[in-house]
Amino acid sequence: MRSLSGSPEEIQFPIINPRTWSTRKETAHKPVMSLHPPWTTVFQGETVTLTCNGFHLYAPEKTKWYLRKEKLRETPENTLEVRESGEYRCQAQDSPLSNPVRLLFSSESLILQAPYSVFEGDTLVLRCQKRGKDKLTAVKYTWNGKIISTSNKSWDLLIPQTSSNKSGSYQCIGYGENHDAFRSAYKKIKIQELFPHPELKATASQPTEGTSVNLSCETQLPPERSDTQLHFIFFRDDRVILSDWSRSSELHIPTLWRENSGSYWCSVETENHSVYKHSLPLQIHVQGIPVSGVLLESQPSGGLAVEGEMLVLVCSTVEGTGDTTYSWHREDTKESLGEKTQRSQRAELEIPDIRESHVGGYYCTADNGYGPIQSGVLNVIVKATPDKRNGLIAALAAGGLLGVLLLTVALLFHCWRQRKSGDGFRRDETRTPPPGSGESSHSICPTQVELQLLYDNVHPQVGDLVYSEIHVIQMREEEKANTSRTLLEEKHALVVYSEVKTQLPHNSAPR
Repeated sequence: MRSLSGSPEEIQFPIINPRTWSTRKETAHKPVMSLHPPWTTVFQGETVTLTCNGFHLYAPEKTKWYLRKEKLRETPENTLEVRESGEYRCQAQDSPLSNPVRLLFSSESLILQAPYSVFEGDTLVLRCQKRGKDKLTAVKYTWNGKIISTSNKSWDLLIPQTSSNKSGSYQCIGYGENHDAFRSAYKKIKIQELFPHPELKATASQPTEGTSVNLSCETQLPPERSDTQLHFIFFRDDRVILSDWSRSSELHIPTLWRENSGSYWCSVETENHSVYKHSLPLQIHVQGIPVSGVLLESQPSGGLAVEGEMLVLVCSTVEGTGDTTYSWHREDTKESLGEKTQRSQRAELEIPDIRESHVGGYYCTADNGYGPIQSGVLNVIVKATPDKRNGLIAALAAGGLLGVLLLTVALLFHCWRQRKSGDGFRRDETRTPPPGSGESSHSICPTQVELQLLYDNVHPQVGDLVYSEIHVIQMREEEKANTSRTLLEEKHALVVYSEVKTQLPHNSAPR
């Protein structure tokens, strides 16, 4: 029989759930008796020493002993020698009474000796003893009337790793030197349960996705075996292992998702693997939160994009748990632009090279298993790049100086024809027609100019043109009708004065 000793910090009690601590505390503090020799049946005249174990919980001042529920005596120590049959109990200070130990001092010639208590997983030791000088030559053991062992060498019977189905009525038969047979009395032996089947408990049986849950595998050891070390393991469904074997009876699952719903159970075993038991299944159904508040935004914001650059469409939700499938669509064609499934409340779709063809309305949907929810429509506007807004100057620069000269000559020839016919010029016009200055801004042509050769025997290169200046002057209504469309692209604005400069202005910087 194992005994308890040491300080309270050294005692290893089974892990106890706080909710059941009040009912188990009394049991854990109950003293436990042990015997020496360990048999409950001995011959009359022999002595058995009782030991009351449990002083690690109470001050060892005095021990009270009881026989047949009557107080027998008090001792300053925790031991007592007895020679009388009966049911013994002990008490340490104000502790509860121990479980009873029934002793039998027999006058029979042959006795079957068995230990005080046997638990499942223990090795059951039975001993056949003969009184007197006659020696045994052979021994048989029976269990529930059936012979289970015969030996002429050892009078002990060992049954390793017993279980509850080994309980029953045992007897031994001894044979003397004259072949005389001696039979012991029947002795009922009950193999006690070391611990009951565990019960699995959870802090929540219907947790919400993304939350945690604590599992507790609860069982209880008897006071006689409170120092037995147990190991625990947790499973889900068809033996999905959630933990390794450990001494902790609790498992913390930090995050649960809907796919984690199922049947949970736990197992307990002794350190030497002699006793193994598992719990009944516990159903855990993880609740999801449907998506809501679906919103489509863009980067850059407002749906404003620059042609040739990247546009990012961001689909987000205010609520929603678990895996969410996001999809993006054009409003006019309902075309799907892309789809992503991820465990997040935000997803992005990149359009790397935005074009004018991308102008229009867009929306997104989000679905986490409860049906798709659609966002509002985001209108995407595509702006031209700054280089295209300066297309005319860029084209002139790329075409070189020759194109500028041809345009200038054509405009001057048109004005010369108007002057010859007597229209389009007034005598009092000045030579320089700055745009928007007075009455001269309504004339299609400047004052009379003399055509001059700008370049003589010069072959300009593209690099020679560093700056060009073009003035735009509004035409009079009567002049618009006489203007050829082939020369000018717009009726409302005409280029009427052009000057080519081969040097930058003094207050300008190169572009």
